[in-house]
Amino acid sequence: MAIGLLLASTLSFALMDGLTKILSHTLPIPQILWVRSLVFSALMLGLLTARGLPLRALIHSHRPWLQLARALLLVVEGGMFMLAFTLMPLADVHAIAALSPLAVVALSVPLLGEKVGWRRWMAVLAGFAGVLLIVRPGFAKVEPAALIALFAATLWAFYQIMVRLCARADSSDTTSLWTAVVGMLATSLVGPAAWLWPSGSEWALLAAIALLGSIAHMALIRALSLTQPSVLQPYSYTMFVWAVVVGYLLFGAVPNAWTWAGATIIIASGIYAWNRERISQAGAVRAAAAGPTPIAAE
Repeated sequence: MAIGLLLASTLSFALMDGLTKILSHTLPIPQILWVRSLVFSALMLGLLTARGLPLRALIHSHRPWLQLARALLLVVEGGMFMLAFTLMPLADVHAIAALSPLAVVALSVPLLGEKVGWRRWMAVLAGFAGVLLIVRPGFAKVEPAALIALFAATLWAFYQIMVRLCARADSSDTTSLWTAVVGMLATSLVGPAAWLWPSGSEWALLAAIALLGSIAHMALIRALSLTQPSVLQPYSYTMFVWAVVVGYLLFGAVPNAWTWAGATIIIASGIYAWNRERISQAGAVRAAAAGPTPIAAE
């Protein structure tokens, strides 16, 4: 069930990104973000209310400034990815975005105090090497769009770290509510100023983007509530596969050999790092059951 929900989420995100790429050529990105945030916040508030949860109690956070910064970071990250989609093929952007789980591994050491063994550090370095294959500095002119995608992927990694920090103090429902409300308020500051009245077809695309984004987020939240994130992580890389399919169907774009090679290295490194973490956690559980003897981080 959880894996099926995650696959539905990644497919919805890929479709949303493809439609966003189309619409961003005629409508401003802040306007698209605003409409998407309005629909998502309405659906999220309705969902929490339908579950009988008290919104006033949920909005109370033990770390409000962290929640605010996390939610604002998500808005900026979304805008950066949208900008990258207007400048690059979908598959290229998602190939670079696949670096995020490895960046989380690297950032978890200074920001979360987690221990990472040399094998996972090697996986992180291999993942960055995969990005270099896609960007190819020194062999071709580095496109600013690739740097934008890399910046967005880094922001997404920081966002995931901040979600983990928020989880230490607040419930997932509180985090979801802050995501919806802050995102709606933040985009409402810029969306109306950039507003261009959509045509009939553009309204349809806006509605589809907002609906797909909401479905993707809610499916992801539901999947994470059913099982541990570590179980789902390998399946998150299907996002690249969906992006290739959507990019081909909508734009006739096929990734070049460098993108395929870089994406393969990044995804393989991410799966390897996940597997080492799983082995390390299993070893820690066995060690705790057997006695106090420490076990080295893998």
